Amino acid sequence: MKPIHTPHAPAPAGHYSQAMIHGNTVYVSGLLPIDPASGERILGSPGEQTDRVLTNLKAVLEAAGSGLEQVVKATVYIADIAMWGEVNATYARFFGDHKPARAIVPTRALHHGFLVEVEAVAAVETRP
Repeated sequence: MKPIHTPHAPAPAGHYSQAMIHGNTVYVSGLLPIDPASGERILGSPGEQTDRVLTNLKAVLEAAGSGLEQVVKATVYIADIAMWGEVNATYARFFGDHKPARAIVPTRALHHGFLVEVEAVAAVETRP
């Protein structure tokens, strides 16, 4: 197993890695809408938070030698099911024609008042 860390995504705030590679699969921890450069919590609209989270996801995947087009499964946690449409629209913009398996899970309030958290599993291509 290989832990992944990139300064282009928020550093873990607890006892976990941004992601772990095992075999040809990368498992990405739940990511929150935090700007990695400033540490600022992005507390805007569900769409703005989803944009930041997916930007962070892209950075972690790239650090692992993967990418959004390699995502096999994503789990999206949202603080209210009423946010589904806005979150889905932003998600679709990031993933384009690629449609990985996905679950959107409405929860109660997320940590620090965030509205969106995303975790993912992706393939890691063997590169020459």
